[in-house]
Amino acid sequence: EVQLVESGGGLVQPGGSLRLSCAASGFPFSSYAMSWVRQAPGKGLERVSGINSAGDSTSYADSVKGRFSISRDNAKNTLFLQMNSLKLEDTAVYHCNLRVGARDFRGQGTQVTVSS
Repeated sequence: EVQLVESGGGLVQPGGSLRLSCAASGFPFSSYAMSWVRQAPGKGLERVSGINSAGDSTSYADSVKGRFSISRDNAKNTLFLQMNSLKLEDTAVYHCNLRVGARDFRGQGTQVTVSS
């Protein structure tokens, strides 16, 4: 059974930083690309960032490029998202996402709130 457990969210002021983690189990983590998606209140899912299985190729939404950094530790089955220079509009629930064929698996998410 695929399990994805996110952590690291919280309340932060604009300009602050957070590091999100996603602990993965139930599948061969090192064989799959992963991504982070987020859902702001009243909005749909937005793909924030993706990383290939080896961890040497990454992609970012324009809205976070230059501020967020995705990485992974395949030895520890863990996905990360380093978020710097946070903005009010980054407020959302963040989920790590695994796509297998046409199916997406997501964890319960971790809340990130950017507020002064």
